[in-house]
Amino acid sequence: MGNDRRVRRLVVDGTVWYWSVRQRVRPDYADCRLTLSLFPEVPAQNGRRRSSLVFAPGPGGIVSNSYFEAGTVVRLPDRAWLNLYEPGTVRRLLDAAAPVLGIPSPVRNLEADGWPYFTEVVGHADSDT
Repeated sequence: MGNDRRVRRLVVDGTVWYWSVRQRVRPDYADCRLTLSLFPEVPAQNGRRRSSLVFAPGPGGIVSNSYFEAGTVVRLPDRAWLNLYEPGTVRRLLDAAAPVLGIPSPVRNLEADGWPYFTEVVGHADSDT
């Protein structure tokens, strides 16, 4: 992949969303983060609001930190995984997190734990097969 930091475009039900994936690597793995940021296209006078789903390593999941493919999050112990660089994954995460991401808030940059939405997306994908 050429530029992993680029902003991508996704159209969902007539709404244009822009999204990007950022990886924060620290010497201590517990401090690493993989963040999916989403922001809708809005008129300039309304300002832009960014919503982020943050995946941090923990007892139930791991994030890519050079061993796995970039953008990969893995749930343990079943080893279910998602790659945040795939547009289909982003669309399913956006659908799953829509109730939280759509809440009007004075907070300009909303961050939410991504792991609960991971579970919903993987469960949905399993039921499609």
